[in-house]
Amino acid sequence: MLAIEAINVFYGGIHALRDVSINVNEGEVVTLIGANGAGKSTTLRAVSGLLVPRSGRIVFEGDDIAGLPAHLLVARGISMAPEGRGIFANLTVLENLEMGAYLVRSRSQIAQDLDRGFALFPRLRERVKQRAGTLSGGEQQMLAIARALMSRPKLLLLDEPSLGLAPLVCQTIFNTITTIKASGTTVLLVEQNANAALKHSDRAYVLETGSVILQGNATEIASHPGVREAYLGE
Repeated sequence: MLAIEAINVFYGGIHALRDVSINVNEGEVVTLIGANGAGKSTTLRAVSGLLVPRSGRIVFEGDDIAGLPAHLLVARGISMAPEGRGIFANLTVLENLEMGAYLVRSRSQIAQDLDRGFALFPRLRERVKQRAGTLSGGEQQMLAIARALMSRPKLLLLDEPSLGLAPLVCQTIFNTITTIKASGTTVLLVEQNANAALKHSDRAYVLETGSVILQGNATEIASHPGVREAYLGE
């Protein structure tokens, strides 16, 4: 579904991604792990259209999408729940969700997708008229994911969905990722909690200072001695 081919991304004079190549097959959950500054979020931002690679290709369903603006990529089937959640604090939960469906013209489809979001995260239904800025961190993360799903993406990009959340809420988020995959949505995940991420992924890539240094199925990556020492605390 997605082939990132030797992309190079710069922030001014800083070479943030160095010939990064990553493949995501339809129906998979693929995780990017690595230390802060490794290039994980930069990779997602390039895929989502927020950054333009200086070189290389990003091929989605056979088309090179590198450099296309983000709103066109949403229309093509790519949606992201960004790091930091990016919810609209002064809007209600319902209004935030409706913002995620800004390209959808069918009211019945929007209603179906609202029901889907509330089924994934029942707490959002309880808070539907509440201003999003008054939600807990976990509830805001649920809202960010549900909003991203409102456009019915083929590929869902999740950037640090468990960051700063209590362990019980983290488990809810990861269980939901498994449910999203089961519904047919492909997921590319960036996650600091490598242990939990690898348990819920099919394959993984390890990034270090802007380069892919290791790749394989999630079980292989989780059992790699270097990964266990650096990212799993073992």
